[in-house]
Amino acid sequence: MEKDNKKITSRDVDFAKWYTDVVRAARLADYTSVKGCITIEPNGYAIWEKMQSILDKKFKELGHVNCQMPLLIPESMLNKEKELVEGFAPEVAWVTEGGSKKLDDKLCIRPTSETLFCDYYHEHVKSYRDLPMLYNQWCNVFRWEKETRPFLRSREFLWQEGHTVHATSEEAEHETNQMMDVYRWFFHDILAIPSINGRKTEKEKFAGAEYTLTNEALMYNGVALQAGTSHYFGQKFSQAYDVKFTNKENKEEYVYQTSWGTTTRMIGGLIMVHSDDYGLVLPPRIAPRQVVIIPIGKSEEVENLVNKFNDELVKSGITSYIDNSEKSPGFKFAEAEVNGIPVRIEVGERDLKEGKIVFARRDTREKIEESKDIDVVSYVKDLLEVIQKDMYERAVKRRDSLTFEAHNMKDMENILNTQPGFIHAMWCGDKECEEKIKEIKGCKSRCILEDAPRIDEKCVCCGKDAKHHVVWGIQY
Repeated sequence: MEKDNKKITSRDVDFAKWYTDVVRAARLADYTSVKGCITIEPNGYAIWEKMQSILDKKFKELGHVNCQMPLLIPESMLNKEKELVEGFAPEVAWVTEGGSKKLDDKLCIRPTSETLFCDYYHEHVKSYRDLPMLYNQWCNVFRWEKETRPFLRSREFLWQEGHTVHATSEEAEHETNQMMDVYRWFFHDILAIPSINGRKTEKEKFAGAEYTLTNEALMYNGVALQAGTSHYFGQKFSQAYDVKFTNKENKEEYVYQTSWGTTTRMIGGLIMVHSDDYGLVLPPRIAPRQVVIIPIGKSEEVENLVNKFNDELVKSGITSYIDNSEKSPGFKFAEAEVNGIPVRIEVGERDLKEGKIVFARRDTREKIEESKDIDVVSYVKDLLEVIQKDMYERAVKRRDSLTFEAHNMKDMENILNTQPGFIHAMWCGDKECEEKIKEIKGCKSRCILEDAPRIDEKCVCCGKDAKHHVVWGIQY
């Protein structure tokens, strides 16, 4: 079938161009005169708001509260944790003047907020009775990225960052693992994107962390996307910033800390896993608008049924709307399709004479005729659940078809030169081997699978005894 939307390049011809075309056609984001920064348009921001609302509710169920930290960080404060400074130095943007006065202590625009939270906790944590403090903030950050792409990498982006302090390492490590499970749940159950949880290697962990846990997803083209991370800091930051508390034995001790976050790059992941050559495809649980009802004709019967359906759907908690614009029905169909509305209901004069209406699924583009007397709420609820389930299963099937095993460097090269994906291979743990593998098309360790079975006894690179089962891949 010939593609209807001529504005969108085929994803199998030019995936990068296809991605940009979908972002523009669905009015998710646009480029700006500020180099490396995007405008998130209302359609894109509505998706982010839905993500925020679902995650924020989950965070609060687990006892977290929201706060807001400053945008600017003094260099003197940042320099207290050397690993963090070294890790972010190439990406930091600096404010060197205030008005017309040169600043004695220049300010960085926050790339992340560990230092600000540590400064706050230094002042407010005194006793074990103050702990834990489970804080999160929704904010923007700025990183001087060299190569940018809407949602995936931009210099300014939106995210949430949780920062918590605890009395014991056990509590902090529980928090680190718990939040990783939240991200995995969100990707699987809400975004319909299968993902892998694991631990980052020493080379790839967050600067200043004892260890980093990561949630890794695979896009339609076989390139990996880091979907969310959770970091265990132990006492590294609390020692650097002197965050102490008096424990139950009345002795001073440094707190144990975590941080965890995810960003608007999740919108990029949604596009790259689910969308097609006709535009955006959204899983019903994250779609800001789940149903569009399109009247065809202006008869009283059409108008009455359209209003009845919409009222019933909205009252039941389904986000439904009527497209009463002056556009042609064909244009409305195409617009709903490119914007990724999961279900379209077409109510036309001719069909009503035959006692029927038409439902269209966005994910498969299938049209289904049903009786005009249908219980629309029950039908749509069931259909939305079927779409959610089917989208997840298709994503799993695609991910599995792009998952490979490598037992030596020749295997790695053959896979990466043929079709990138998740590559399972054993590793000795040496940084030199990790660097050697990176020479093949920039392939990086995505995560260590700590409980996964061994697929070989030898390192894929050097042939020495293997220590870790690692998932490798090319990343965004």
